[in-house]
Amino acid sequence: MSTALRPSACPGLLRIVPALDGGICRIKLNGGSISAAQAEAVASAAERFAGGVIEATNRANLQIRGIGSEQTALIDSLLAAGLGPRTAAGDDVRNLMLSPSAGIDRRMLFDTRPLAEQILVTLQSHERFHELSAKFAVQLDGGEALAMLEHPHDLWLSAVEREGEWLLVFGFAGCPTDKPAGSVPLEQGHALVVAVLELFLELARPDQTRMRHLLADYPLAEFLAHLAERVPLKSITDWRRSLSPDALHIGTHLQREAEHVYIGAVPPLGRLDPVMLRGAAQLAHEFGDASLRLTPWQSLLLPNVRKEHAPEVIRRLEQLGLLCDADQPLSRLIACTGSAGCGKGLADTKGDARQLAALLQRHGQTLNVHLSGCQRSCAAAHIAPVTLLAVSPGHYDLYFRDAALPGFGALHARNLTIEAVAALLDDRSRSPLDA
Repeated sequence: MSTALRPSACPGLLRIVPALDGGICRIKLNGGSISAAQAEAVASAAERFAGGVIEATNRANLQIRGIGSEQTALIDSLLAAGLGPRTAAGDDVRNLMLSPSAGIDRRMLFDTRPLAEQILVTLQSHERFHELSAKFAVQLDGGEALAMLEHPHDLWLSAVEREGEWLLVFGFAGCPTDKPAGSVPLEQGHALVVAVLELFLELARPDQTRMRHLLADYPLAEFLAHLAERVPLKSITDWRRSLSPDALHIGTHLQREAEHVYIGAVPPLGRLDPVMLRGAAQLAHEFGDASLRLTPWQSLLLPNVRKEHAPEVIRRLEQLGLLCDADQPLSRLIACTGSAGCGKGLADTKGDARQLAALLQRHGQTLNVHLSGCQRSCAAAHIAPVTLLAVSPGHYDLYFRDAALPGFGALHARNLTIEAVAALLDDRSRSPLDA
């Protein structure tokens, strides 16, 4: 496979980019799924050719950090495990996110995986699509209860049933919780994706790399009119994607198939080591279907475990250092690499997050908090209820999510220590105004 790639700052499997702690290799997973054997290959590569740090990403992929001089050997080992793209140029555009419980969720309307595979093959084999930005992304939602509905995508599709007909509603530069732009019959889903991407590439200027850039200048109505010439569109006005309970990615949850569950485990702050990943893969082989699924919450699932085996699987996952209880504060915190591995990071976000988790535990608090080392918000594609933005080592500005405000939301306090943050969050949770 030729590895001649266009310039980009985004890591890929074939493009290792430098950071303070060494090179980064991002392994894009089809639908977030990885076989136990492939997980073993990732663990071995991280041990042999890097510093042993493996990260779960917020796009349900994996990346290896701290890569040294043996980059070619690392890439070759991952390609041999079947983790590479169909073509070198196709690696960047494998940005299709499914719900982590695709095909097994009790609330799903249909199994999205066959359509996803068809889309992924086209993205990689259609040369024109290789012109897309490495950040251009598509989401396919089958109506699952376990679904990340807050990550914006350039194109999103969501399943619905209307009068006995299966439809895919769709929208641009947003999330499935937004008002849809239209719908197509389910059997037109692949054709819709192809038409949208081809039309985008025809209309967008070179500097308009994302759908939001194009639609800032080009009227949506005109885009849809051109799209309707290629795919039969239907209007849909009374649909709204419903949100599901929080923390369905943590712990034991029933599947569609009787007597089976999936088990969600969170590596602390999205960081795995080879022992963790190898151990989880072994459990998937022993008790599941020999596969793992990564999630956009930077965690992993073991699918297709028999209910009676769940306590033993959880016990062994926790022995590995994975978190399986949503009441553990550390299972709800996310943090970027921070100053330990990134030149733009203004604070040690991982270390500070662990300190905050310990303080929240002492206060009996479980909150979804995002610690970001800079404005780029690499660890979170969505806006968390609470964001701590680093301003200097150990000091953060505190934001609360506000749908009426852009960015992280409403700035509540500046230049706080982690201790001050924990105390303020504790006071706020006890205030009758927030009850």
